[in-house]
Amino acid sequence: MNPPSRASRRWPLVILTLVLLFASGFAVVETNLLGVGARFERVAARVETFIDPPPQRSTLPTVVVTPEPSPTVAPTPQDTLTPSVTASPSPTPIVREPVDVALVPNQEAVFASQLTDEDCAVAATQMVLAILGLGDTSEAFQQEIKDRIGEWEAFDDSQNGDWGPAAVGLALADYGAPDYEVRAYDSYADALRGSAIAITELDKPVVMFPWWGAHSWVMTGYRADADPTLFADATINGAYILDPWYPRVSSIWGPSDGPGNFEDLGELERNWPVYQGPPGYEQIGPGWSRPEGAYPERDGKFVVLMPTTPRDT
Repeated sequence: MNPPSRASRRWPLVILTLVLLFASGFAVVETNLLGVGARFERVAARVETFIDPPPQRSTLPTVVVTPEPSPTVAPTPQDTLTPSVTASPSPTPIVREPVDVALVPNQEAVFASQLTDEDCAVAATQMVLAILGLGDTSEAFQQEIKDRIGEWEAFDDSQNGDWGPAAVGLALADYGAPDYEVRAYDSYADALRGSAIAITELDKPVVMFPWWGAHSWVMTGYRADADPTLFADATINGAYILDPWYPRVSSIWGPSDGPGNFEDLGELERNWPVYQGPPGYEQIGPGWSRPEGAYPERDGKFVVLMPTTPRDT
């Protein structure tokens, strides 16, 4: 029998939250006066974690990726051959040209909208499985994945319970897609570049966690001014994204884009993760910033769930 969902245990928390709302002044929270409403969100999340914490058990670790040094041009070696030695023919030079990489020819065929406002990670898991031929896009399959969260949730992954990046990785493994790794990058550019290289070399999608780590996207391809697996200074110009929030509209982020929309750098930076949040939101900086508590390996970094082995063809 699966462990009971945390959602079924939250009625006492709802009652406590209402008491706190009236005790602190509902009008203040409603209007977010001087940022009090945003701070209340953090207090409520911490109270919920204290009363009904997720299990303390091992989960996928977060791997902090060390920034790569800036590429440098190696000096041209001097010709030391004697006249009597015949030089080998020069290798064919690698041509630098723009690339457009797309894993999925029909994005709508693998798209699944999240069943509720809180099911983005479930839908992202479902879409990755659909891309890899390990699942479908039906509501029944998404509900099946959702109902199994008790097998994968852990405090270190999501302090308020349910889905975190590691839970997505464990779910993928249980459905036949192992070897996904949670990675945290210091730089937005490094995270995007690492994702592009993984897609090119391993032929698998990447899961991103925009909106301060509160949302999930599936990256299925990208455009760049050169192949990042061949040129260390290649610039990634944007990414193809499956956003499970579609066709909803967010009060903060605006309308979501349709399946496989190409998000240029400006749109990626707005959503993932440079946008700093509404007034009063206590950001620690760009990147991962969750209201329920600290995540030392993730806070302020750019978190992705990355494949580490090639796709089985």
